[in-house]
Amino acid sequence: MSEHVISAPAGDLYATLTDRVALTGDAVFLIDGDRRVSFAQLLADVDRVAAGLAARGIGPGDRIAIALDNRAEWVQTLFAAARLGAIVVTLNVRYRESELLFMLGDSGASMLISEARSGDFAFPALHDSLRDRLPDLETIVYVEPPEGSGLLDFRELAETEPADVALPLDEVDAASPLLILYTSGTTGTPKGAVLTHRSLLASAAGQVLRTGVGPDDRVLGILPFNHVGGVTCTLLAMLLGGGQVILVRAFSPSVAMGLAREHRITGLTGVPMMMKLMLAELAPGETLPVRLAISGGSNVEPALFRALTAAAPEARLFNLYGLSESSGAAVMSGTDDDEQTLLTTLGLALDGVEARVVDADGVPVAAGVDGELQLRGASIADGYWDRPEATAATFVDGWLLTGDMVVMSEDGHIEMRGRSKEMYIQGGYNVYPAEVENILVEHPAVVTAAGVGAPDPVRGEVGHYFVVLAGGGAAEPDELIEHCRARLANYKVPVHLEIVDDLPMTPAGKIRKAELQQRVRGEA
Repeated sequence: MSEHVISAPAGDLYATLTDRVALTGDAVFLIDGDRRVSFAQLLADVDRVAAGLAARGIGPGDRIAIALDNRAEWVQTLFAAARLGAIVVTLNVRYRESELLFMLGDSGASMLISEARSGDFAFPALHDSLRDRLPDLETIVYVEPPEGSGLLDFRELAETEPADVALPLDEVDAASPLLILYTSGTTGTPKGAVLTHRSLLASAAGQVLRTGVGPDDRVLGILPFNHVGGVTCTLLAMLLGGGQVILVRAFSPSVAMGLAREHRITGLTGVPMMMKLMLAELAPGETLPVRLAISGGSNVEPALFRALTAAAPEARLFNLYGLSESSGAAVMSGTDDDEQTLLTTLGLALDGVEARVVDADGVPVAAGVDGELQLRGASIADGYWDRPEATAATFVDGWLLTGDMVVMSEDGHIEMRGRSKEMYIQGGYNVYPAEVENILVEHPAVVTAAGVGAPDPVRGEVGHYFVVLAGGGAAEPDELIEHCRARLANYKVPVHLEIVDDLPMTPAGKIRKAELQQRVRGEA
């Protein structure tokens, strides 16, 4: 491994950035449109943003929510918060009223840093409508607000001189929280996974050790930074490796492939859907100088494997499995895995991660026997924010109970059997049906709703929801879909919605979702 790779970071995130600057400070780390930001320039930008935050009262333990695209300001804020001992609450720019109210309120965020506009949607009016219901939210900062709007501009933070503000000199405890990343559960109520400096850097370091990334590597930042796939598996892994991240603010296959060609990327990282769409942009016979391809979420399928090997014949392919609660990657393909192993397994636990498979009573099972995957190590989250019962149920004796059913071979390779949770992945985004069901039943005409993931050739899975109307209630599917669209991020909005007379139920009164799953897959 290169001497310029930080393989075992010992401190907090800000200290890790200063270590990187000492190694390769003049190297370009971020490319954001026309902006090329070296590690040293990022450090200087971070110090100014930290001073701007401190001047507005942000200190240790305070929560700063970020609702930005993948852009330099996102990265500056993350490291500035790290320097101050503050905690970043990661939000998707697609979030609207329902998600923002809950996550900002639950986290007690005192500051929100947001895009002023995303596409045709302007955020200030939405934020104004929420302020009275968010008593902890004191300050909203916008990136690129309209001239003369009177809105607080991020540039005012970024132009603060550190010498004018008293900034802490001591390093932050690496065990302290750095991110609150919300992940919904089967109850439909999101829980904020608390990721520490140590857990995030441990996951990134395990990925770097497995893949061997270094200062000569260049990757696209196409996975959103509000999730571990973007912030840990992309941004922090390249910080430790000393490589370069080309920021992609909103994923478009043609734009992403154009950037891949322009910058001659050496690493392709994304969920299978993103890879498929990008590879479809290649001309017949065109190849990429990619040496490393990482497919996140599940083991690569045969068609994608063939497409990747044709498009990048020199690439080493890795599957990657991780969760919000594992701060990022926890299991990846081995460096010597053959094609059959790549096609059938997630891989092996990373260095620093223990993996075991247990039965319904929590007793470890033998190799080759199905059970629940549990993980332990420095990369495991520090529980859920202000959710002691949920924390106690998911983090037991140092083990993370993933809820995923797997089988492990004698040599430690892990094969996914299925998710015991009801989550499906639509276009690379995790969707929990209960959250959408809760919104559907808010409609006055709806008495109950149930959703499952249905196969889709482009997005992998899409939401298919079954709705029972109240007696005398009247509503059309399009009306109910619009009801969801006004309240949820667009990737959570049902793609298919059926109005039915009843739902299959167990004797105990629970909905038989397995039957609904069979129905949408044409198996019933």
